[in-house]
Amino acid sequence: MQISTEAKPYDTINVTPMLDLAYVLLVVFILMTTASVQGLSITMPKPSNKPSTEKHDLKIVQITPEGSLLINGVGVSMAELEQQLLRAKAADAQMSVAIKGDGRSQYAHVVAVVDLCNKLQVNMGLVTAKIGT
Repeated sequence: MQISTEAKPYDTINVTPMLDLAYVLLVVFILMTTASVQGLSITMPKPSNKPSTEKHDLKIVQITPEGSLLINGVGVSMAELEQQLLRAKAADAQMSVAIKGDGRSQYAHVVAVVDLCNKLQVNMGLVTAKIGT
């Protein structure tokens, strides 16, 4: 029995690493093109160093983890909230709404209040807390 010692040349190219790279690039491309976030268009206010002397009404709307609404600490339904905001806007056209959404509540409840404020064309702001507090 004879063992051949002469090396045979490779007649094919191993394309597996090249295909792996192509698939990784394809996945990255798909993820980057579909990662565009659809959301609300909000124009952020510019800060001012001069204190405001005007005093306008401020309504605080809280969303509990269960999804119920409170306006200035009093429980209301969405229809009652709309009526109270309409009355407040009629009394003071520059009134503002501060929206405090609980971190455990469903985001849809917060968006519903934001949509209501947009519909009524009321000034609004989202109340946030520092991370770790």
